[in-house]
Amino acid sequence: MTCDEIIKSLEQLSPPSYAEEWDNVGLLAGRRDKEVNRLYIALDATDEVVEEAVRVGADMLLTHHPLIFSPMKRITEDDFIGRRVLKLLQNDISYYAMHTNFDVMGMADAAADELRLKDREVLFITYEDEIAKEGIGRYGRLVQVMTLEECALFVKEVFHLEHVRIYGEPDTPIEWAAVSPGSGKSMIKPAVAAGAEVLITGDIEHHEGLDALAQGLTIIDAGHYGLEKIFIPYMKEYIKRELPQLSVFAAKDKNPFRIL
Repeated sequence: MTCDEIIKSLEQLSPPSYAEEWDNVGLLAGRRDKEVNRLYIALDATDEVVEEAVRVGADMLLTHHPLIFSPMKRITEDDFIGRRVLKLLQNDISYYAMHTNFDVMGMADAAADELRLKDREVLFITYEDEIAKEGIGRYGRLVQVMTLEECALFVKEVFHLEHVRIYGEPDTPIEWAAVSPGSGKSMIKPAVAAGAEVLITGDIEHHEGLDALAQGLTIIDAGHYGLEKIFIPYMKEYIKRELPQLSVFAAKDKNPFRIL
């Protein structure tokens, strides 16, 4: 099937209209009429990912985070983004990214499903029409009341993490939780407004953590990669179910940093 046919399926799942205005989603490099038999899925189009896509003979690369984010005036080997784009084009690999549109239509509910949140609602509405309200993150009730420490251990278990960071006293009781995969510092205010007792997210810095606590909100920082890595198995399952004629390859689960 063609790259364009695959794109139509991806955009049924996560329409580009749900992406934030500042984002860069869609086909970022390559040909729409490219015949695709092998698809490679990753969170980021790193050097390692691009090399592996070439090695397995992929015809198309699908990532969550867009490699091309800021405007580019030239594509050369003089910078790392240019080198990756050139490598993809030289090997006739079409490259597609689904970022904040997938955050809204895919990622948010997938993360809430992992946490088994009940009575869930959209955490921060970014899109609204006469039919529905959609947006970033979800909040709802945990399967049972638990302490912050127990909730952190639960997050580690369901997302298969080596560690998480918490802001708050470990014995703080938690019933209502908000989850926002990726960088969630901007979700502190919506989580407080929603009445959440904990925000499960990533990239929380010192001052944001203290500010959240001052407003009665505890934090479980599971890392940017820690929560968003669910993009890979989610999309792998989707492609195999909706486009079974494709051979699907996926990047290995590998945290980009280590704590010594």
